[in-house]
Amino acid sequence: MTRIDESRSFIPVGIAVLTVSDTRTPETDKSGDTLVERITRAGHVLRARAIVADDKQEIAARVHAWTLDAEIDVVITTGGTGFTGRDVTPEALEPLFEKRMDGFSEVFHRISYDKIGTSTIQSRATGGVANATFIFVLPGSPGACKDAWDGILEAQLDYRHMPCNFIEIMPRLDEHLRRGGA
Repeated sequence: MTRIDESRSFIPVGIAVLTVSDTRTPETDKSGDTLVERITRAGHVLRARAIVADDKQEIAARVHAWTLDAEIDVVITTGGTGFTGRDVTPEALEPLFEKRMDGFSEVFHRISYDKIGTSTIQSRATGGVANATFIFVLPGSPGACKDAWDGILEAQLDYRHMPCNFIEIMPRLDEHLRRGGA
């Protein structure tokens, strides 16, 4: 099973949070607040936070710019993962992925199923890597953000988490690009 290796030092990473919504404001963005609180409580550094409309080009442009920022190691989005016409976050971000993280979606749905049952299938949560930056695409509810952070991201973004974690592989995320192939 997993454990924390206390002989290793915690390594904080830079994280950006993007809320995708046509209606939320900084005052009403409970999902973004949930993520920010957990990120900072864990000891990571919030490098950026924004709210954008449910617009593919706007979502992709903001996340792409963040993946080019050397201070941002992880981007977490919340919102736009459902099936309605305005839910376009996966369509906006999956084309940016150099590598997909299918396991993220699978584990997220497993955790979510224990809380909301079959309603979990109404989310298209996804994850991947672009420009050596991890990207996680979460549903817009505070509960989904809690499930993703508490059940997956908190441990995987902790260098002390064993047997393995995302932090230890960060220096090698762009090897495929340096070798000339995607």
